[in-house]
Amino acid sequence: MPGATKHYQNLYRIASEQGGFFTTKQAIGCGYDTNSHPYHVKTGNWIREHRSIYRLAKFPTGDRPDLMLWYLWSRNRNEEPQGIYSHETSLTLRELTDINPDKLHMTIPKGFRRNSSIPDVLVLHYSDVPSSDIDQMHGVKITSTLRTLLDIITEGTLSEEILKQAISKAINQGMITKKALQRAGKENQTLNNVMGKMKI
Repeated sequence: MPGATKHYQNLYRIASEQGGFFTTKQAIGCGYDTNSHPYHVKTGNWIREHRSIYRLAKFPTGDRPDLMLWYLWSRNRNEEPQGIYSHETSLTLRELTDINPDKLHMTIPKGFRRNSSIPDVLVLHYSDVPSSDIDQMHGVKITSTLRTLLDIITEGTLSEEILKQAISKAINQGMITKKALQRAGKENQTLNNVMGKMKI
């Protein structure tokens, strides 16, 4: 069936840019009627990962499929993901710490609203993050190194020792510069104190 083949090609194109994941609206946009979705799950073509989010069963699984899943969960009515992985999650993704948090930290716009309950795996932070503070990794948005450190310091959830370790690694790996830290330290006393002990 030529039509079915074209539907699959369109869906595969979208899913391939999202780690094999796609949403109900994206499937409908590719020509799959709503009443056909249960059939594709039952036959093993699709895997239902969450409400209105599926994954192509035969698509290779990436290193961090959970990131794309919850990134798509954060989409708005226009199907645009709103979430930005931040705080401890961003720190871990950048390998700036040895901690392994059991929840994913995500910053979302202040006006973000969902009718359904927040998944237990997510810790949401509400803030409007400027584009200058956003990077890309694993196909999703994460906060920049400096923004990540400042967010964690503001929250006060990690020890000074872990902060020192993260700052030291970030400098040594060229993720941030001492000048950028010094500028930020003028407006953040906790960061300034940590840098003082590190003699930055």
